[in-house]
Amino acid sequence: MRSINRVMLGALACTSVMLAIPATASAAEPTDVSFAFDVDGSTVTNTITNNSGSKLRCGTSLAPAPDGVMPPIADVLVNGQTLYSLEDAGQAGVSSQSVTDIPAGTYVALASCVTENVDPTIAWISDYPGLDDHLATLPWTSYIVQQASPVVTIEDSAPTLPDLGSLLGSGSAS
Repeated sequence: MRSINRVMLGALACTSVMLAIPATASAAEPTDVSFAFDVDGSTVTNTITNNSGSKLRCGTSLAPAPDGVMPPIADVLVNGQTLYSLEDAGQAGVSSQSVTDIPAGTYVALASCVTENVDPTIAWISDYPGLDDHLATLPWTSYIVQQASPVVTIEDSAPTLPDLGSLLGSGSAS
């Protein structure tokens, strides 16, 4: 059970919550859910489109990607992610989640959604090399979303310079 929890925490973006939620969607399809990632400053936003017909519980997380290279999925699963959002998202239609105040660096963005309050549980997870082998060990239907988990770069924010006028006073130099 412990290894399943590690898989859940890593691959499914802090989805230990998902283990406690019964779930399903009738006639679910792999294309029912999609993700679109965007970076703005120190924030990564995941726009989630849910056409499954069910309310979903979603998570968006970031894992380090040193030098812009995606680490092996096993490394991501073992180490987990400390930067994540479990904001309320996943209702029918379009919703979003944002991970904010991200330190400068390169990361791989991961996303997942699972059905709520129906049985059997169905999950949609952003594509990641080698993920399918890990999903095969889980006790529910899992779809790999064609939106791959992208590598994103968060730049150092430019320092804010003091207002020169306030340092020199407001008078003129004449």
